[in-house]
Amino acid sequence: MPPAVVFLHGFAGSARHFSHVIESLPPERFEAIALEIADARPLTPDGVAALVGASTREPFALVGYSMGGRLALHIALAMPERVSRLVLVSTGAGIEDPAARAARRAADEALAASVEGGPIEAFSERWSATPLFAQDPQWVRDEVAAEQRRCDPRTLAACLRALGQAAFEPMWDRLGELSMPTAILAGERDHAYVAAAERMAAAIPASRLIIVRGAGHRLALEAPVAVAGALAIR
Repeated sequence: MPPAVVFLHGFAGSARHFSHVIESLPPERFEAIALEIADARPLTPDGVAALVGASTREPFALVGYSMGGRLALHIALAMPERVSRLVLVSTGAGIEDPAARAARRAADEALAASVEGGPIEAFSERWSATPLFAQDPQWVRDEVAAEQRRCDPRTLAACLRALGQAAFEPMWDRLGELSMPTAILAGERDHAYVAAAERMAAAIPASRLIIVRGAGHRLALEAPVAVAGALAIR
């Protein structure tokens, strides 16, 4: 049986987010396992780690995007003996400043309350208008909107409260503990996450930094071959 690759999607996404990446993988070399983060019980970083750990018995490669990337970092630090390689896509290692974390927690709570109180279409329109996605091609916007319309607003709100940026203790000072081969990807247009990727690559010993030219935050859609290719790092 080929080695397993476990995929963790981002906020307001689903396992479908990685479908183009999985299509780019040779099936004889990898067994793709795309998980629904909301299936974790409890819905906490440790609960997601348990979900990932139960998804396969063997050591596995772990790919995480955005929120899923922070979870992937948490899991790699919690069970390094299980993670054979790590691919971090459009993510960071948490918010270090306590005041900034508190402000983000308040903003996430306000967004969660708004998501619960309105139709999913209203959230999708609001989320796509944030600066992070402002330059996305229209086809990416359309594909994401179709995925988001399948989401349950209560589940989205729960994920934001439990797994948003403010829910994580910053992991920057622990990155040097990671010894597995690690690829860190960011899109050229995604300036804040390019800076985070550069910082993570400087701190993780066996890492490789990949900046994807012309792409934004949603690399699994804009550059699935680049994400799939990152699994071949040595």
